[in-house]
Amino acid sequence: MGTRRPRMIAALAVVSLAAACSQGDGGDGGGAGYPEQNITIVVPFSAGGPTDTVTRMIADPMAKELGGKIVVQNVEGAGGTVAAGEVAQAEPDGYTVLMHHIGMATAPALYKDLGYQPLEDFATIGLVTEVPMTVVARPGFPPATLADLTTYVKANQDKVTLANAGRGAASHLCGLLFQSAAGVKLQEVPYQGTGPALTDLVGGQVDFMCDQTTNTSGQITAGKVKAYAVTTPERVGSLPDVPTTTEAGMPQLQVSVWHGLYAPAGTPPEIVQRLSGALQKALADQAVIDQMAELGTAPVAAGDATPDAHRAQLEEQTQTWAKVIADAGVQAS
Repeated sequence: MGTRRPRMIAALAVVSLAAACSQGDGGDGGGAGYPEQNITIVVPFSAGGPTDTVTRMIADPMAKELGGKIVVQNVEGAGGTVAAGEVAQAEPDGYTVLMHHIGMATAPALYKDLGYQPLEDFATIGLVTEVPMTVVARPGFPPATLADLTTYVKANQDKVTLANAGRGAASHLCGLLFQSAAGVKLQEVPYQGTGPALTDLVGGQVDFMCDQTTNTSGQITAGKVKAYAVTTPERVGSLPDVPTTTEAGMPQLQVSVWHGLYAPAGTPPEIVQRLSGALQKALADQAVIDQMAELGTAPVAAGDATPDAHRAQLEEQTQTWAKVIADAGVQAS
């Protein structure tokens, strides 16, 4: 990937802590004195979006466990690839890490000139959470159920608008799967982020979209959008009245948006393990569990918040989505 360069950080949020780091937790070699300066978690999407929300939930408890400060920085652009590219080039010292979602697995197939390879240019730290998606529509959209929606879009392919947060975004990927399952090709309306897309959906400017429960749960419970289904095998606790896609007659539409933490390749294993251990502690924090539950998700099991489990997920999902994206004939620039 060429010469790595340190990155000056303009912090959007700083999470402070009071606990001191003990020598016993430091490990050997590169991890013994870590951290000695602020750690930055780079989020490749806008502040207030689903990935940013999840990051801020775990930042404080991770920082307390590590005995330092965590800075959360939002670097938007190109479906998360701008931020990922910057972190891939950062010094592999554990002070710049990336929080990314399923887009790390889809980027190699979506982008012809990506500039980095997720499996080669990053060290996986651990999975964080798998967020269900929801199929939601504007108020007053005629279909009442997911089956009705399928029938309706087949009859109105040239009129129905399907919103997403941009090429490569989770909402875009879910929309591709919906179109494949329904056997339709719809007019897609890409936005620069989930927030504007959902705002236009609530306002009636677009017809429907897929989006994460971390974004839609509040809108659904408030009655601002119409919910058809959640895209997971089981119903979501925060949305008990919303059926699964299997219950609603579309079992092919199964997708969750998994998030994980990454460090630049070459980061000392001791530091990766320190970060992974702090992540596991954060995910066991009751406040984090409660916050995630309110948004229709939950922390992964401790065994999945590890470098090995995370890498296995990235490898499997990269293969899976390569076929989906190739079949759809989709490319992003």
